[in-house]
Amino acid sequence: MSLAKPSTIAVIGAGLAGLTCAHALLQAGHTVHVFDKARGPSGRMSTRRAEDEHGAWQCDHGAQYFTARDAAFRAEVTRWQQAGVAALWDARLVSFDGSTWTAPQTPLERFVGTPRMTSPATWLVQNLGEHALAQWQTTVQRLERFEGSWAITSAEHGTHSPRYDAVLLAVPAPQAVPLLANVAPAGAAVATSARMRGSWAVMLRYASPVVLPWDGAFINTGPLRWVARDNSKPGRTGAETWLLHASPEWSEAHIEDSAESVTAALLAAFSELGGPAPLSAAAHRWRYADTEAPLALGGWWDASLRLGLCGDWLNGGKVEGAWLSGQALAAQVLPR
Repeated sequence: MSLAKPSTIAVIGAGLAGLTCAHALLQAGHTVHVFDKARGPSGRMSTRRAEDEHGAWQCDHGAQYFTARDAAFRAEVTRWQQAGVAALWDARLVSFDGSTWTAPQTPLERFVGTPRMTSPATWLVQNLGEHALAQWQTTVQRLERFEGSWAITSAEHGTHSPRYDAVLLAVPAPQAVPLLANVAPAGAAVATSARMRGSWAVMLRYASPVVLPWDGAFINTGPLRWVARDNSKPGRTGAETWLLHASPEWSEAHIEDSAESVTAALLAAFSELGGPAPLSAAAHRWRYADTEAPLALGGWWDASLRLGLCGDWLNGGKVEGAWLSGQALAAQVLPR
């Protein structure tokens, strides 16, 4: 059963999947309330912005770029480009296997948010419209069913007064499991079947440009998986910053290590690639960064409960998968 009449829907999670789904439901005439535990939207399309004794800096520390193989998503990216919140990243890319550097022979276009990776999500929130509410720093802890409608309870606000005709979860699979366990065991089973992995990211700040013959490198040896000069992305200004991503395998093995020891290990690996010591460094642990292997369900929807799931982990992973999953769930919720 889909939602034929105008309904009030809660979307938990303001990453790309949740915001995409929310937009589709708003366009169909529903009222949508979006909640996220963070201070703003974007999920793993994230940028750290800070100021230290050396001045202000920023660095994308989540998703590094995105591709657009699907025609509908490519059209959406064109909308972002026209709005000035995304651009093509014509990067000098290489890969390293421990002994040989090679240039990837792929014709893929790679895009980034501008002037930072959070920009597309911020733009989507700004264009939600009058029938939407976005509430930040709200950690939803419980869902309860009352006479055909849903109530949500958050750590910060207790049980919220509105009742919702449907609730859609756009959160990492492990965060969906406890919310679904008592109200939708089938949905909890779907989320449990997705194995999400962590990732360590280390952001490096420099006083002057780092001279290396590439902008981004896929590293297939040691603890590193990806290295990139954030300043090489379009729209970036200010301090020279670089990003180090550890491999999923190394990250999982060191997920409980201290930020200091992780930073030291990844800096040592970067030094072996020719990277100089930075002015300062900051580490971030993504507890749920990717999925091994992502599911291929698109979205999950229980029409009798009016409860749904979307996210990149349900649709092949990556930024494009998140957008497609949000669209897929909206299509299940809306009347055909």
